[in-house]
Amino acid sequence: MLTDTRLRYLKPKEKLYKVNDRDGLYVAVTPAGTISFRYNYSINGRQETVTFGRYGVGGITLAEARERLNEAKKMVAGGRSPAREKARDKARIKDAETFGAWAEKWLRGYQMARIWTLSQLAIYF
Repeated sequence: MLTDTRLRYLKPKEKLYKVNDRDGLYVAVTPAGTISFRYNYSINGRQETVTFGRYGVGGITLAEARERLNEAKKMVAGGRSPAREKARDKARIKDAETFGAWAEKWLRGYQMARIWTLSQLAIYF
């Protein structure tokens, strides 16, 4: 079973290697030293893997990874693929118009309307 202390002392090797935790959760350590939490599962006769996130500063903790594992197991039990759901969520976020993009578009439209109004004023006055 993994602990935070053990995770901190994992060192990169020439090839990617895995260290098992519990309930199917494991970490993959890349040659670059990145430590990622992963879970392999089988759904509809296919083997799939979902990556929960990186360990370390700016990443997730071991406790958070275990919580995400529990959520993923519930999804698999319900017949849904956690990896596909994660990909769909990323696509939705990417495709969603941000407030900043909407504001820029609105301002460009407003500026054009304003310029058009000023040119009309120049004609009439």
